[in-house]
Amino acid sequence: MRLSALAIILSVCCVSASAEEPPALSPASMKVLADIDARSGMIADLSSKIWGWAEVGYKEEQSSKLLADTLEAEGFALKRGVAGIPTAFTAEWGSGGPVIGVLAEFDALPGINQDASATRAPIDGKAAGHACGHNLFGAGSVGAAIAIKNWLAETKTPGTIRLYGTPAEEGGSGKVYMVREGLFKDVDVVLHWHADDKNAADGETSLSNRSAKFRFKGVSAHAAGAPDRGRSALDGVEAFDMMVNMMREHIPQDARIHYVITKGGAAPNVVPDAAEVFYYVRHPKPQGVEEIWARLEDAARGAALGTGTSVDWEIIHGSYPLLVNETLAKMMHDKLTQVGGVAYTKEETAFAKDIHATLGATTRKLGDEANVEPYSTSLSYGSTDVGDVSWAAPTVGLNTATWVPGTPAHSWQAVAASGMSIGHKGATNAAKTLTLAAIELYQNADLRAEARAEFEEKRKGVKYRPLLGDRKPALDYRD
Repeated sequence: MRLSALAIILSVCCVSASAEEPPALSPASMKVLADIDARSGMIADLSSKIWGWAEVGYKEEQSSKLLADTLEAEGFALKRGVAGIPTAFTAEWGSGGPVIGVLAEFDALPGINQDASATRAPIDGKAAGHACGHNLFGAGSVGAAIAIKNWLAETKTPGTIRLYGTPAEEGGSGKVYMVREGLFKDVDVVLHWHADDKNAADGETSLSNRSAKFRFKGVSAHAAGAPDRGRSALDGVEAFDMMVNMMREHIPQDARIHYVITKGGAAPNVVPDAAEVFYYVRHPKPQGVEEIWARLEDAARGAALGTGTSVDWEIIHGSYPLLVNETLAKMMHDKLTQVGGVAYTKEETAFAKDIHATLGATTRKLGDEANVEPYSTSLSYGSTDVGDVSWAAPTVGLNTATWVPGTPAHSWQAVAASGMSIGHKGATNAAKTLTLAAIELYQNADLRAEARAEFEEKRKGVKYRPLLGDRKPALDYRD
C-alpha cells in the first residue's frame, strides 16, 4: 500500500544529505555487516516461506508464528496476540534505555499472485501474493533485530531492542491498534523499511486515509415478473458510485478516492436485496480526509433515498500521514550510502532484463539498483499505518531495491522479484542499514535528543485521534 514504488512521487525539493560523504565504515561496523551477510540465508529462507504462504491481513498465522518463533529461539522475550490481534506480537531483548523499535510487516495482497518468474505466470488456486514485498519486510527486520541484539550483547551496550510484528498493513491498520494500545509510549526511536525498485532514505511523507464498506439493503423480487415490487441494493451502490465520481471534480487535487464493488447480486433475474462497495479516501492531512468523508457519507444517504434502499457503513481502517523527522532521515541516508546498492549476478541480470521489458514506459534503468538516490523531501500518494507510529514516537525508514528498477508496487513483477534472490538481496541490505542506524542511535545521545526535539516541535498543537475511531480490530475485513 505504501510509499514511493506504489505511487507517483511529487518531489518538493532535492538537497544533499550532508556536505560530505558519510565516513567510511569502521572495522567494528564491517564486522556487524559481515555477520548479517552470514545470516543472509536465514533472511532468504524466512522471506521465501512467507512469500509462499501469502497470507492476507489478520490471517497471517503461519507468517507471524515463523517470525516470532525465530526471535524467541534467539533469546527474545515474546508477547503474542497484542492489541487484541492474534497475529500481532512484540519481541524484546535487553533492558533499560535507549529503546529502539523495529517494525516488521508480513501480510500479502488479495487478488494477485505470480510465480517467481520473469514472465506472467499466475499460480493456480492461489488467491494472494506478496506484491508489496512484506515477506521481505518481515524477514529483513527480523535479521536486523537479531544483529542489533548480538551487537548489544557483545559490546555490553545498555539498551533494549524491540521488534514489532505488525499485521494487516494493507488496509487493516494493524499498527494503529498497537499505537492506540500504548505499545510505543516508551520507545526512543522506531525504524522501518520497505521493498521498492530503488535505494532511498528520504524525508518522504504520505497521504492519510480512511476506508469503509458501504452496505445497501433493498427488497428482492423477480426482475421481470414483478420489478415494481423490488428495490435494488445494487442500484443504491451504482447511484452512490455515480455521485462520488462526479464529486471527484470538486475535491483537492492531491486527494484520492477509489472503490471496488465487493457484492452486487447473484443472478440478473433477481433484484438484489444486498450489495456492498468498499471505498478509500486519501488526503495529505487527516482533517482533509474527514472533510471529504462527510461528503461521501452524504452521497451514500442520498443514493439510498433516491433508490428506495437503506445504507449503513463500517469504517475498516484509517491511517495518518508519515511525520517526517529529517534529523533521523539524513542519518539513515548516510547509513544506506555506507551500505550501498545491490549487485546482480549474471542470472539475476538476465531475469531483470526480461522483467524490465514488460514494464513499458519507465524512467528507471537497469543498473539503478546499484545506486543510492540523492536525499530529498517529497510526498508519496500512497498511505501506510507507519504514519500513526510516527506520531507516537520519532520514526524513520528507508527503501531498498528489492525489485527490478521501474517495477511498480502491487504488480505481478513485484511478486516475482519478492520471491527470489533479487528481493532477498534488498532485504539483506535493509537489515544492514537498519542495524547501522540502531548502533548510531544507541551510541549518540545528542542525535536522539535532536530527533526528539524535532518530533515534539512538529507534533505541537496536534491532538492525535485515530481515523478508525474506537472500533475493535477488523479481523474479518478480508473475509
